[in-house]
Formats: sequence, structure tokens, C-alpha cells
Amino acid sequence: MKRIILTGGGTAGHVTPNIALLPRLKELNYDIHYIGSYNGIEKELIEQLGIPYHGISSGKLRRYFSLRNFTDPFRVLKGFREAHRLIKLLKPDVIFSKGGFVSVPVVFAGKKCKVPTIIHESDMTPGLANKLSIPSATKVCCNFPETVELLPASKAVLTGSPIRQELLSGDRQHALDFTGLTDGKPVILIIGGSLGAVAVNEAVRRILPVLLKDFQVIHLCGKGKLDPSLNALDGYVQYEYIKDELKDLFALSDIVISRAGANAICELLALRKPNLLIPLSANASRGDQILNARSFERQGFSAVMEEEEITNEKLLDTIHELFQNRDRYISAMKSSNQQDSIDMIIDLIESVARA
Repeated sequence: MKRIILTGGGTAGHVTPNIALLPRLKELNYDIHYIGSYNGIEKELIEQLGIPYHGISSGKLRRYFSLRNFTDPFRVLKGFREAHRLIKLLKPDVIFSKGGFVSVPVVFAGKKCKVPTIIHESDMTPGLANKLSIPSATKVCCNFPETVELLPASKAVLTGSPIRQELLSGDRQHALDFTGLTDGKPVILIIGGSLGAVAVNEAVRRILPVLLKDFQVIHLCGKGKLDPSLNALDGYVQYEYIKDELKDLFALSDIVISRAGANAICELLALRKPNLLIPLSANASRGDQILNARSFERQGFSAVMEEEEITNEKLLDTIHELFQNRDRYISAMKSSNQQDSIDMIIDLIESVARA
């Protein structure tokens, strides 16, 4: 039996691709362990799946001034010592890292212990944690053709992102029963992430009276962002957050409006859902969502509108144009070579794992 250590954390996006790999790894009889932070979101997500979880110290590596910049390096060093001890104890054949700052000491310790390591970069440009980890990696998986040019040629592999396979098994009728919507009009699914997206929520709500003439709308608003005054609108349903029924909502939707987080848009690609991406503004991020969105636009997978461009008229026109040309977007997504991510990554893991 081969043993693998998975690592990654800080956000759900650094964990869910690891979770997507679990069924295949179990089929191949891997002994699976996970290294994450003591109390990060990864701990809750992994422990509920029954995977052995090992917490280590973690510190954030910031590009800006913070007093914690003086203390976090010691947490990172402690994390390295703890990861090194765990790797020596567990003796894994391979490490797979999804990124986040907790993964850095694990990748470094893996190199010191001569364990082959594969890392995965979701965004078009590598984040700081993965930039630090790339020199210690055996292979680097990525989601975007443009990213390959930014990585060492001998390490870069365009795989796309591992997608939870249950998302592909949605039931349209279940979604109709759950939402109370009808088969009479096409459906738009709006996703702002678990925390919601205020700018997207507000923009959609402004045009609802016109939008609902031609479409039905399922609106995932984010925690605390429901608007009770809209509950009586015919053809409009809103939820803070959806977990188990999400696959069914995808199956029902004709087009999707979404932020442009890498995992989210790779799910749309796998599901072949024509989509309008409204990336998080560069004022509120390092601009990675804008780069992600523009790459998908160039590949013909998505329409894109930045927050600063939104007007009622432009948003309505773009939605109608997306719907009218949805077959073109679906065709482009079908021709993508980023569809078999799990198989490609598992093949890589098998190829580098120590005998």
C-alpha cells in the first residue's frame, strides 16, 4: 500500500480539490493522511471525511507591513519542524499540495526528506505560497495555458482543477421541486461564494423587474445577505448558501453568473455551463480573479464584466447575449483539454510516487 500526504488550507479553495481526489486515491488503495493548520477550515472539512488529520503551526507570509510579520516566521519554522517530524514518521511515497501558507513547510520538509511532491496552482499567476514551494516541487499542475509559461518547463503540467464528481450528477427535477420554479422559462444561477458578493447581489437586484420577464433566477446571496422584501417575486428564489442541492441547481440552470475564483470557474467548465464572470475588483484583491476571468474569456468559455463596468443596461444586454449564444460557449468548453483533471493528476501522482 502506498501512502500519500495531502496538504493545503486557509480557504475552502485550498481543500476541495484535495477532497475531489479522494475517491480515486481510495480506489487505488492509497493510505491517505492530511497535514493542515491546527484549527483552519481544512481541519473541519477533512476530519468529517474520516481522513487522519495532522495539525501543524502556520504563519502567513505577508507582502505588507504588519506586526505579525515579526512573529509569524517563528510559527512557520515551528511548522517546518512539525511537518518534518510527521513526514519522517509517516514515510509517505508522495505529497500533493494544494497551496495556502500551511502547505509551505510541508513542501519544504518533503524536499528535505526526499519525498516527491506535486503542487497545484489554481490561479493564472502563482500566489506567494506556491511561488515559495515551486523550487521544491517535482511537478506543478495548473489551470490555465498562460500559467505554463510562468513555470519551469520541466515541471509545468496543464491539468485543470480536480472537480468534485458529485457536481456532475445533478437532477433537474429535484431542483424544480426544491426551488418551486417551473419549466416555463430559462434559469439563471447567481453565485457569489459562501460569503456572497455585495456588488453582484446589488447589480442583479436592480435589474430583477426586467430580468424576470424572460428568466427565472436562483440567487445564492451569501451569509446574512438575503433581502426578505424580494421573497414574493414570482420566478425568484434566494438562499444564503447551498451545499447538498448545489449539483441539482447546476443541472437546472441554463446560464450562470459568478465570481471568478479558480475552483468555481473550473467547476463551470467541467459542467459546461455558459457563464458571465464578474471578478473581484483589483482594489479588493491581488487581481487574480480578473486574470482568471480574462483567460476563460480568451478561450471562449466565459463572458466577462468587471465591477466598475456594471450598469443596468449593460448587465441586461450581456445576460441576453450570453443566453442567445450559449451553444457557442458550450462548444468551446467541450473542446477544452482541461476536462480530465483527476485522471491526469492521479497519473502524475502514480508516476512520481516512490516505489
